[in-house]
Amino acid sequence: MDVNINLELLLPECYQAAIVVVLFIQCIVSSPRARNVTWLPVVAAVGILIAALSLGMRGEMFWQSYQIDRLSQFFKLAVALGFAIAVLNARNQVTLESEKQPDYFFLLAVSAWGLMFLASSVELIIIFLALEISSYSLYALVPLRGNEPRAAEAGVKYILFGAMATAIALYGFSFILATQHSSYLSVLATKAWNWHMSPLAVCGLTLFLISLFYKLALFPFHFWCPDVYAGTSNETAAYVATLPKLGAVVVLVRLATLLKPGLEVTTILAVLGAISMTFGNLAALTQQDVKRLLGYSSVAHAGYVMLGLVAGTAEGLAAASFYSLVYLLMNLTIFWVVCRLATDGRNIMMNDLNGLYKKAPGLAFVLAVAAFALVGLPPTAGFVGKLFLLTSAWNRGYDWLVIVAAVNTAISIYYYLSLVRHAYTGEIEHEETPPLASGSLLWGGVLAAMVLLLGAVPGPIFNWAYQAGLQLMP
Repeated sequence: MDVNINLELLLPECYQAAIVVVLFIQCIVSSPRARNVTWLPVVAAVGILIAALSLGMRGEMFWQSYQIDRLSQFFKLAVALGFAIAVLNARNQVTLESEKQPDYFFLLAVSAWGLMFLASSVELIIIFLALEISSYSLYALVPLRGNEPRAAEAGVKYILFGAMATAIALYGFSFILATQHSSYLSVLATKAWNWHMSPLAVCGLTLFLISLFYKLALFPFHFWCPDVYAGTSNETAAYVATLPKLGAVVVLVRLATLLKPGLEVTTILAVLGAISMTFGNLAALTQQDVKRLLGYSSVAHAGYVMLGLVAGTAEGLAAASFYSLVYLLMNLTIFWVVCRLATDGRNIMMNDLNGLYKKAPGLAFVLAVAAFALVGLPPTAGFVGKLFLLTSAWNRGYDWLVIVAAVNTAISIYYYLSLVRHAYTGEIEHEETPPLASGSLLWGGVLAAMVLLLGAVPGPIFNWAYQAGLQLMP
């Protein structure tokens, strides 16, 4: 084995690194003109094209610890897409001083860069390092919300809980290395992962997974999520609620190849998934702050992803990958509406949506599409994504989990459609029309169209994810 560096295989990462370098230079210069970041949305959009062009690339580097395959390129494209939307969404946030914009977008770019590395990591230490690169910048981003005291509280919680998850993951890694004598996923896939033969390995893998559960906001590692969403700025919450979860899912998909239905670790995933979706949906029923509602919603969606991971098939891995992309689009769409309505940067309450269809009918439609997708109603991508998850887990020994997921989908109808009810039937409390920036409705419409298009034509993307899942299966 050798380093075998091929920069052609690293096009998305190199391009993102170039963005990071330019933003870093802008952070350290003093000229206001040189610190202008209006170029970033266009450059980030070019990153989507570059990631798409790299979809067919294959290879291994860095002593086979870094793998370029269908799965990695699928998630790099999703990260590039999410980063571009997040940048477009955050370009005019009112709670961020103009002189801090280069610093803000620099941290955002570093986090996305780490997530791209995470997509190709196939060795536990590399996975851990990439996960930390993507996390450290978010520790500084979360408190950036003017003089809002809740932002400081959210930042402290995110850092402390993140540090705890990191320590537990490293402790689990020591167990895996001591018992299985390797940290490469390809080698670990050939080892035993049951309690009878390798109890310490099972404990170690469970502990290592905690850092991913933290990022995914899976119960019981979700406690930071609603508070951080509510405390940080709307634009930062849109990023934290979406892209880090892509990183957690891609690693969980790779680690899921170690597991088979019926193993102790697999059963733990199924139980945590059932509790997570139930707790998240029940807690969301009583929320009036839209961001806290979406925080508990993400706890529930983390449980849904477990359906694909415990299936133990290429279909299950593809369903989890596909749903993570769908979740990215659904949440960025609904956060787009939240950010457009909160022209003063405040948290949007349910009553603030009252009469939205009269004040801004376009935004009301975008909100409705996102809410229907999060419920899982046709013809949206959320419906297709949940259908793939439910069918992948059926007859795989976890039929009870499929039933729990179906019941929870019914529960979630109440609070998701309450958003639409407020927007279309609520009484208007303020007659003035919310001022919208130029292009806001256009880009919101594009996001809604993507959610609907992916629901109508899911085949090409799901088939790509399925082929990626086949490559991973031993």
